[in-house]
Amino acid sequence: MNHPVLPSWRDGRTRTALLRFVEEVTTPGEDFLEPPDRVAVFDNDGTLWPERPMPVQLHYLTERWRQMAQADPALADHEPYASVLAGDPSWIASVIADHYAGDDTRLPVLAEAVIATQRGLDTDTVADMMRDFVRTAQHPVLRRAYAACAYQPMLELLSYLREREFSTVIVSGGGRDFMRVIAAEVYGVRPEQVIGSTADASWSVTQRTVVYGDAIRVLDDGPEKPVQIWSRLGRRPVLACGNSNGDMEMLTYASSARHGLGLLIHHDDETRDDVPYDAGAERALAEAGRHAWLTVSVRNDWARLYPDAP
Repeated sequence: MNHPVLPSWRDGRTRTALLRFVEEVTTPGEDFLEPPDRVAVFDNDGTLWPERPMPVQLHYLTERWRQMAQADPALADHEPYASVLAGDPSWIASVIADHYAGDDTRLPVLAEAVIATQRGLDTDTVADMMRDFVRTAQHPVLRRAYAACAYQPMLELLSYLREREFSTVIVSGGGRDFMRVIAAEVYGVRPEQVIGSTADASWSVTQRTVVYGDAIRVLDDGPEKPVQIWSRLGRRPVLACGNSNGDMEMLTYASSARHGLGLLIHHDDETRDDVPYDAGAERALAEAGRHAWLTVSVRNDWARLYPDAP
């Protein structure tokens, strides 16, 4: 059945519970929250748009590494440049998988390559490169522009929450500045409502602008997410939505609030254009029941996945 509210969400326990939550906290009564206290936070990759076969920002980074290795052939003997030139993403994927498993042995190598893509460049120049990528690149499997790859049910949820006077904030392990260039166009989220991993930066007197430096200042993942939420917003969210082990602390932070709710996206549909996987979300899925998080099944709860697609 097509509903005027959350039309891409199927009838069932999940949609009913979500609508009940919003109604309870926005209607005068025992559970009512004033609009400033209606803060909803959302992970990005795998929650608002796909993260398989690789996160969108990683696709951007691989293109930058390719350009850099072509300009400096000496880089071709080092990772991740060697993997990018060989067209083999397995080394990069294994470093990310190890990170989610708690092993960051090789993460500094990958982090240094990330820093190298923008070291010494001003923020406007880097934002223009990121913006050009998102406007021209396509998802390698879906063959859709990235701006058209946001999950339609999540776009509807973001819009519905804003109609009910919620603040909608993106809180991701991905780069804050990468998400800022797409957040308004794709999600309707203002740049100042984006929290993410951040690089070191400083004021340049000669360039009269902000320039990127030599380190990653914040890796916004796991327990760092609630810390950054509090640091940036000064409020505990009452709704959090994520899809991975790295979102568990954020989900706990919101669901532990008075009348708070945690949503966990489970990619479990083998029949449509969304890769099913539990890897990187095993602990979150196992803990969802104990924490009373609402598990959202892509297969059972979403009637369609993408804008302008059945």
